[in-house]
Amino acid sequence: MPSATKVVTKKFIGKPSTSKSVIMYLDNVSIMSRSTANEYYFRLNDFMTFIVNKYANDLDVDSLLAMIKNGSQDPYSILNDYAAYLKNRNVSARTLKLRIMTVKNFFEYCDIDISPRRFKLKVKLPKVVKKKKEALSKEDIIEILNVCDNIRLRTYVMLLAATGMRAVEALSTRTKDIDFDSNPPVLFVRGEYTKTKADRIVFLTQEVTQQLKSWLDYKYRTRKICHQDKLTGKSVTELRTPNKKDTDLIFAIYQDAPNPINIYYDLSRSFSKTLDRSGKGNWEDDNQRRRKITFHSFRRFVKTTISDLGYADFSEWFIGHSGSTYWTKKDSEKAEIFRKVEPYLTFLNIPQLERQGADIQSKVEELEEINQSLRNRDKLKDDAISQLSDQLVALSTRLQEIERRHQLNYCSYS
Repeated sequence: MPSATKVVTKKFIGKPSTSKSVIMYLDNVSIMSRSTANEYYFRLNDFMTFIVNKYANDLDVDSLLAMIKNGSQDPYSILNDYAAYLKNRNVSARTLKLRIMTVKNFFEYCDIDISPRRFKLKVKLPKVVKKKKEALSKEDIIEILNVCDNIRLRTYVMLLAATGMRAVEALSTRTKDIDFDSNPPVLFVRGEYTKTKADRIVFLTQEVTQQLKSWLDYKYRTRKICHQDKLTGKSVTELRTPNKKDTDLIFAIYQDAPNPINIYYDLSRSFSKTLDRSGKGNWEDDNQRRRKITFHSFRRFVKTTISDLGYADFSEWFIGHSGSTYWTKKDSEKAEIFRKVEPYLTFLNIPQLERQGADIQSKVEELEEINQSLRNRDKLKDDAISQLSDQLVALSTRLQEIERRHQLNYCSYS
């Protein structure tokens, strides 16, 4: 069996695909991404189930492709029937569209030409309704962090809320990927786990840095282990300290071939329980399998927060978007911008927030002193102007008196 099929069939419950065309297509897709090939496997297996139900086991995918090529079957009619089949199963509009497009791409890979115009006319797909996403505030995040009773989940949520990393990007972080000695501390994100397939760095706030150190100290602490002795069969309790390796995934509890996806499922379940305890575990109206608040919500919060501060281009770079090709700055300049936005990505670091408040208060007092001094200067100016005005009035009166006397003296001489 080809390599791609070996990968995808591990997660498929049921009989693996025996279609040569499907296997070749998955092998081709797996060159780009194994996770994409795995998802396509499930979609195409669903399509093969539809074919079996429609033709009562008399036709398989390879035979169907041959019939389409010789003109005895219409690919547009098949795609439209499959869309109706998915619609009757109450599949969401977004999922329906993705599955139809996967089958369309599969047909085109198998040298079946699909005209975009004829596809649009003959295959009717429901429109995807764009739902308003839940907006998170800083107060919401603080409340969620305070409810987290698990230090691993608390560290993970704080990392997402302060960096805007994608969920799997954060879970793929290894011990050696964090440079605590840098100023500011940085986290290296491997391109294998980024959406853009490009390595990048993320600046860490002092609060997240301390939280990560606390989690690592707890994870590699010396603890009591109870196990059964293989020779005597008796229970033995002893102290053990886990070995710390540079290649260990930070959020993995067991380091025997850990998978970030499996860690994601584990933390996602814990996060759902945390949301329920905080009263924020509402579900989406049209999708009872997705919460209104997810790990991706923290990414939107970081992007919005930094953009509102006037650093829109920096926010695109910070969360890992490709951004503008014309926005280029040195790492030192990016670090300087990060120091300006760091207080707004800090949630539970009370001393830092107090220092920030003290700095703001001192600046306010300084501005009040400057304002008062300007007011005093304005008052002195007003007083000086008033005195000059009085002096001008007095001089004008004196000049008038002198002129009157001069006229009287002139009259007496004449």
